[in-house]
Amino acid sequence: MDIGLPPDVSYEPDTARSDSVSLHSTGTGHTHISDSHSNTYYMRTFGHNTIDAVPNIDFYRQTAAPFGEKLSRPSLSELHDELDKEPFEDGLANGEEPSAAEEAAAALAAKEAKGGTIKFGWIKGVLVRCMLNIWGVMLFIRMSWIVGQAGIGLTIAIILMATLVTTITGLSTSAIATNGFVRGGGAYYLISRSLGPEFGGSIGLIFAFANAVAVAMYVVGFAETVDVDALMTDELNDIRIVGTLTVILLLGISVAGMEWEAKAQIVLLVILLGAIANYFIGSFMAIESKEPKGFFGYHTAILLENLGPDFREEETFFSVFAIFFPAATGILAGANISGDLTDPQSAIPKGTLLAIVITGVTYVAVAISAGSCIVRDATGDHNDTVSDTVNCTDAACTLGYDFSICKEGGCQYGLMNDFQVMSLVSGFGPLISAGIFSATLSSALASLVSAPKVFQALCKDNIYPGLGVFAKGYGKNNEPLRGYVLTFCIGLAFILIAELNIIAPIISNFFLASYALINFSVFHASLANSPGWRPSFKYYNMWVSLAGAILCCVVMFVINWWAALVTLLIVLALYIYVSYKKPDVNWGSSTQALIYNQALTHCLNLTGVEDHIKNFRPQCLVLAGYPNSRPALLQLVHSFTKNVGLMVCGHIRTVSRRPNFKELGQDRARCQRWLNKKRIKAFYTTVFSENLRHGTQFLLQAVGLGRLKPNTLVMGYKNNWSDGDMRDVEIYINTIHDAFDLQFGVAILRLQEGLDISHIPGQGTLHPSFFEYLSLCPLHGLYPSPLLTNSKHLSAKCVFVFAGLTLLIPFLLTNRSKWGDCRIRVFIGGKINRIDHDRRAMATLLSRFRIDFSDIHVLGDINTKPKKHNKLTFKELIEPYRLKEDDMEQEAAERLKAQEPWRITDNELELYKAKTNRQIRLNELLKEHSSTAKLIVMSLPLARKGTVSSALYMCWMETLSKDLPPLLLVRGNHQSVLTFYS
Repeated sequence: MDIGLPPDVSYEPDTARSDSVSLHSTGTGHTHISDSHSNTYYMRTFGHNTIDAVPNIDFYRQTAAPFGEKLSRPSLSELHDELDKEPFEDGLANGEEPSAAEEAAAALAAKEAKGGTIKFGWIKGVLVRCMLNIWGVMLFIRMSWIVGQAGIGLTIAIILMATLVTTITGLSTSAIATNGFVRGGGAYYLISRSLGPEFGGSIGLIFAFANAVAVAMYVVGFAETVDVDALMTDELNDIRIVGTLTVILLLGISVAGMEWEAKAQIVLLVILLGAIANYFIGSFMAIESKEPKGFFGYHTAILLENLGPDFREEETFFSVFAIFFPAATGILAGANISGDLTDPQSAIPKGTLLAIVITGVTYVAVAISAGSCIVRDATGDHNDTVSDTVNCTDAACTLGYDFSICKEGGCQYGLMNDFQVMSLVSGFGPLISAGIFSATLSSALASLVSAPKVFQALCKDNIYPGLGVFAKGYGKNNEPLRGYVLTFCIGLAFILIAELNIIAPIISNFFLASYALINFSVFHASLANSPGWRPSFKYYNMWVSLAGAILCCVVMFVINWWAALVTLLIVLALYIYVSYKKPDVNWGSSTQALIYNQALTHCLNLTGVEDHIKNFRPQCLVLAGYPNSRPALLQLVHSFTKNVGLMVCGHIRTVSRRPNFKELGQDRARCQRWLNKKRIKAFYTTVFSENLRHGTQFLLQAVGLGRLKPNTLVMGYKNNWSDGDMRDVEIYINTIHDAFDLQFGVAILRLQEGLDISHIPGQGTLHPSFFEYLSLCPLHGLYPSPLLTNSKHLSAKCVFVFAGLTLLIPFLLTNRSKWGDCRIRVFIGGKINRIDHDRRAMATLLSRFRIDFSDIHVLGDINTKPKKHNKLTFKELIEPYRLKEDDMEQEAAERLKAQEPWRITDNELELYKAKTNRQIRLNELLKEHSSTAKLIVMSLPLARKGTVSSALYMCWMETLSKDLPPLLLVRGNHQSVLTFYS
């Protein structure tokens, strides 16, 4: 396959072109680069003049990359924008100086020459640690008992079930570990970078705690197996003393550094392997003196007798499985020190999976071996031989011994009774004791190292405030010394308790919860189908991983149901906490990918569904400018769109020169962060335009995705419009007309003090007027008063058109906690002799719409002529904007009207005299009935396009809304938004 790499960018006019570069592998370790244009200059890497670059690994590093310095590839602006200076005047031309990549490589080599960090390969770093953790004390002191209870067949089934869970988890771990560079942090890092900080933060904390307590569990297990000739004090305190001394020794090894800890692990592995080999060698060395204790060597009779189960003391298959399964854990011992591995992507899959295979085969081999050469019960008495009078048929009888007395209980030997039976079988008993010590100490040492490493990674990400003190590392390996001390203190505390039977099931469930989430991470990432999910380890399947996650949860409840519930509650509590705190991190988790995938799917599905009245919701395009400039407007719209409808903050930036698109992108990101910080659920979008109208036209037509698009335009009222240029008023009014042309509803909010606070120091604070109403609402009650009128001239019958959006918005507002105690009063126009009838009719309609209201007022005097002084005030308002065509020649009047189309003609005033009086009268009624309301919502008067001038329309709105509490003028697109049908 030919790959087109970035072409050469030459600054010579006759050679600048887009040429395709093809790479052809020669099979000899070289790559040929072919180009159809021989006179093209190649990039500096090839010794020629250009700033374009072939993809380089150093371009993709993060700032704190441990294996090299981060370099910056040429930006698109550097390649595309006009030049401010000559391209190579900085002295880097002609390939005479080393490239940045070469300089970085040289710096890294110098650093390593001075003494780099200690890194481990896959054998020493992963395989050894995993095997030591999986080969626990269970192998030597519980495996024989499990075989005695469950029999060889079910014991193998138990081992295979446990191995199935760990194998699936190992495959999932391998997939995640090979999907990019892995830093330190083990299970926490894998889960947090896959599922996000919520899951990662909750699991990381309990996983680190589980490892810390596991130190105490293993050390106490070691102390219990130490055979002292005489009690120092008493049995319990002896365990505490031995445990304390042991954990101090382990802490010293850990603090000495990872190199010393690794050496100790190798020594312990050699001892452990010797103990295992010692057992198998001894199993072939049948000694007559051991026969009374149940060991006869390999015999078919013993194999057949121990093949089936013999559950005793109320044990069951699942109870025995619960006892064995913790022995199969420990598969993350290598992944937990991922930051100390030379190549984690290669080491974790190879070491983890191979360790699972080796330890699984070992457990199966021990189970078959023990079940084939040791009987379940033995007395240990040489005199219990078979006599002629004894009638028995078990395996011991065929071998000359009668252990039938053991059926009554009291026998101390055999698979069922002797936990140290492997010492009996082995060729050299003390070596088995050394193996037990090695198994417990190696597991304790691995946990003592894992807990601080995971906790340090968690603290570095600052998921939980206050824990940053443990993020600091020391030495060339960045050792978490503070984490070591904390783990030591936790482990010592539980050692001094010396009773871990209660805490042990919870710890096992903590590990299982981590395994479950690792499996779920792979399923989730595969389900999200993100192009970024492309692990180099291919032997995984999303459905197998999901099955593994379910299996882990099932095993949690099998081991201990109440511990499983406690674990789930703790994870849930931590998840909720991290979700609430919303840490400022972005790791490109599969959660983000799946949200995008689902959002895209649902948006596409919506395009095939017609809108229905029952599903109508206000979806608002808010012309707010910079969001922190008009917070009152945003907060009001957010109050009735939050979790209900779409809210888009539109910002139209008028420019008279060449727009700065780079600055536009930066503003978009900054303003969206501001909205997120203020927890305003809205999108921010901005455009460059010549004026408000053109920008709004673009937003009205372009903003949206399928049916997820605005249907209502929300603006602030243009305060102090009379002091400005009337051309701006013309643009403002035409913007409203454009919205109606595009079948948008329109809402205009007016505060007497104005909405724009960008000129006030400390932008983004709550508006001093509007938000005072919000804070007082629960105490004194809010009275949004939709005064519903029609847009036409009132006829003699006073027929009113019901405005659904005008009533829907107050209803949505009262559903919010800040507005919950507020009441809705509805005002409608009517005739004096039909007030009761109109009130009952409206009450019936509102009841069918399931909208609560406190009162309905029918205004019978709505047709009364306005007061003379108010009419005079209106006349004074429009005077500067009149055309006064009667005072000039017709040609001059037509010319002035063409130049200033916003002017009001005498004919227009006379034609709309009744509607003008309506606005004056409505303002009088609003002052009379709603002067104490905290918010008034009423229908926006509608002006016929091309007939009513912009100045007259503006005067109507000014007259209607003057000297009133906060007023929201609303006009829908005259399509139904309410229905009483189910």
